[in-house]
Amino acid sequence: MTLPLNVQRLGLVAYEPTWHAMRDQTLARVGEAAVKAPDELWLVEHPPVFTQGQAGKPEHLLRDIGVPIVPIDRGGQITYHGPGQVVVYLLVDLQRRHIKVRELVSKIEQAVIDLMAGYGIKADRREGAPGVYVGEAKVAALGLRIRNGCSYHGVSLNVNMDLAPFSAINPCGYAGMAVTQLHDLGVNVSVSEAGEALLKHLQKQLESADG
Repeated sequence: MTLPLNVQRLGLVAYEPTWHAMRDQTLARVGEAAVKAPDELWLVEHPPVFTQGQAGKPEHLLRDIGVPIVPIDRGGQITYHGPGQVVVYLLVDLQRRHIKVRELVSKIEQAVIDLMAGYGIKADRREGAPGVYVGEAKVAALGLRIRNGCSYHGVSLNVNMDLAPFSAINPCGYAGMAVTQLHDLGVNVSVSEAGEALLKHLQKQLESADG
């Protein structure tokens, strides 16, 4: 049995309204509404913004560069979103798909690893630091929130963006962490092309009812 995922391609959208929309949609997934509500993937880009997770420490913002900071309800520390970065939000009922939170994280990471392999690049996980890395540099970050047994927030993949704002933070709480992107790794694809490829890999990982 295949459990389909509805895909919403939202384009370049402001961060806060998008966050509120996915949170409100998840909170509404109770009772009969939970049974009827489809799982969704939202493909977006955001204007420049720093997002600070629930346990985020203010000292991980090293200097003010004029980029707004939004405290949010996902796990993790501070990260940056901006044009040229693909973001996919996963609004997924974990019980319906017979997967646990750690397994969902692993599936998201594997989708990125498989995507990178398709571009001829070896990418890896790192124990205790969710995300995907090429060598010592982080190419994709992820953070989730689970409510009513359903996930929201998701994964960001650096494609062809201005990486300078990452130097104003300790990315995901790690001082001096290097950050990279597809373009700097010799992969010359558009943000749209990378987004569609990532969607396909996420769908492959998630559409099996066996988890």
